[in-house]
Order: sequence, then structure tokens, then C-alpha cells
Amino acid sequence: MEMIGVLWALLAGVMLGLYALPEKYTKDFKYENTWGLFFILTMFVVPVIASIVLLGGFDVFGMVDSSIIWKMAVASVLWGTGVMMWGKAINHIGLSLGFSLFIGTVILVGSVIPFFVAGLPATNVFGTIMAGLVVVLAGVVMNGKAGLAREQDEKDAGKERDESKGSMLKGIIIAVVGGLLATGFSFANAVGAGPLGEAVSELGLDAWKTAVAVMFPIFISGGIVMGLYFIQQLSQKKLWGDFNTPRLIPNFFLIFIMAFFHYAASAMFAFAASKLGASGNTVGYAIFNASCVITAIMSGIVVGEWKSASSKAKGFLYAGLACMVVGIVIIAVGNGLG
Repeated sequence: MEMIGVLWALLAGVMLGLYALPEKYTKDFKYENTWGLFFILTMFVVPVIASIVLLGGFDVFGMVDSSIIWKMAVASVLWGTGVMMWGKAINHIGLSLGFSLFIGTVILVGSVIPFFVAGLPATNVFGTIMAGLVVVLAGVVMNGKAGLAREQDEKDAGKERDESKGSMLKGIIIAVVGGLLATGFSFANAVGAGPLGEAVSELGLDAWKTAVAVMFPIFISGGIVMGLYFIQQLSQKKLWGDFNTPRLIPNFFLIFIMAFFHYAASAMFAFAASKLGASGNTVGYAIFNASCVITAIMSGIVVGEWKSASSKAKGFLYAGLACMVVGIVIIAVGNGLG
């Protein structure tokens, strides 16, 4: 069973690392068209279908105190804003940096948020997790330096940066701030996992489906923020007409893949954790996050994001990746000590 869990955690990480890749192949869509449609699908359509298919409907949400759902909803608004900024960051600085900076920031802050909900763990657990966070922080800093070095390399090579993307520094800031806001997911999960898990158990459902129940109020609440933002942007920039293109069906298919991968990755990780038993949230956590970052960075390299970068810039990128993977493993070990 444990090998099955490892494979599912690995697949979940790869799916999350690849989710934004189809965006590079959409045609005739502006940023607002692509990501607006993506957020509608991943925040509303996919969670509703998943809840009906996997939870048998929405009864589970009426079995917990409404205050729990409201707390989750408020935190999820922050998460939704953060994920929206993540999409913007990827558009600015590419897959490699967008993922590594965002995920790194989420890990840095998200790993300690549960402490504020459940209290501090034992000293050895806390110390090990904090050591891992320091290593992850070093990785985030290295990746930031890689991005700035790559931008300088492109300037030295006479390659003009797309003005619509803004500066590399701006993209890095968007990714980091987005990661900070996205830790609202960790808080919402810490608040809702227990009560919703009990409700899932009362309904006789598999324990891993708690993740599906937790994700529904998080995605719907975060999706409201994103939906309003993109409706305003599409209207202000008069981009609704861009949906009327011969590429609509191919674009929709690509964006639906993005939405499915983005949502399914979290549910698959929960399933993997259940198959890994006692080590599910430790070993699984490391495999999931590490494989996600590795996949995103490698896919960014494959599609040519770093073709104009010097060995110095790539060195920072690889060093940052190594630090993040090592840090994630240390954090997982710390969680395992608990």
C-alpha cells in the first residue's frame, strides 16, 4: 500500500507542477481571458462536480457549525487573492520562478500556521521544522537572485522584455506576496479539517474524501474574489469579444486541463496520504511539494524560459531548487517526529 501512496503523491506533485503549462499554448486569448476562464472552471465547476461525485452531494456541510464554514470562507478570500496573483506572477516571470517562489513562500508561512491553531509542538519537532524552513528560505532567495540574473542576461543579449509582463522584480514581488496571502488555505484547512472529517466519517465515506469536503468552501469562497476581479478586468479592457475566436474550443480544452490538474492535485495528495498510513502527511508532503517544484522548473526550462540565461543564473536556479527540496524533506522529518 505504501508504494501506491508514494506513486499517487508523486503524480499529484507532477500534476500541480504542470497545471499552468497549457496556458503557453492558448491562442487569441489575453491574460484575462485565459485565467478568468481557468478560475471559473477550477473554483466552481470542478469542485461542484467533485462534491457531487465523491461526497454524494452537499449534506456534509450542513453537519458542521456554520461558524467553521465562515472562518474558512474569510481565510479563503485571502487564498483566492494569492492564487490569482500566482497566475499573474507566472505570466510575468514564467513557470520556473513563478512556481518555486510561490510554493516556497507558501511552505515557509503555511508550515507554521497550524501552530497558531493547535499550539506549539514538542521542542524537537518545532526546532527541526524551523531548520527546514530556513533552508527553504535560502532556496526562495536563490530563486529570486536567479530571476534577476536572468533578466540582466536577457538585457546583455539585447533581448527586449515584453513590456506587458513588467519587470522581473515586479513579478518576483507578486509571486512572494501571492504566496503569503495563499497561506489562508493552510489556516482554512486547519480550522475545517477536524469538523468536516468527523462529518465525512459519519456519512461512512473514506477518510481521504475529507480533502474534497475541505476544498469546497475554500475554492468557492476564493473563487468569488477571482470571478469579480476578472469580470471587472474583462469589462474594463473590453476583452469579452476575444472569446469569439475559432480557437475557443481548443483553448477551452487546454484551460479545462489546467483547472482539472489544479484541483485534482490536492485531492490526489489526500488520497496518497491515506495510503501512506502514519507517514502520509510527512513522506507524502515531501514527495508532493518536491515533485511539484521540480516539475515546474524543468518544464520552464524545456519550453525555453532559460535559453538566454547564463550559467550563473542557472546556477542560482538549481541551487534554489536543491535548497527547497532539502528543506521540504527536513520539514517532513520534523512533522514525522510528532
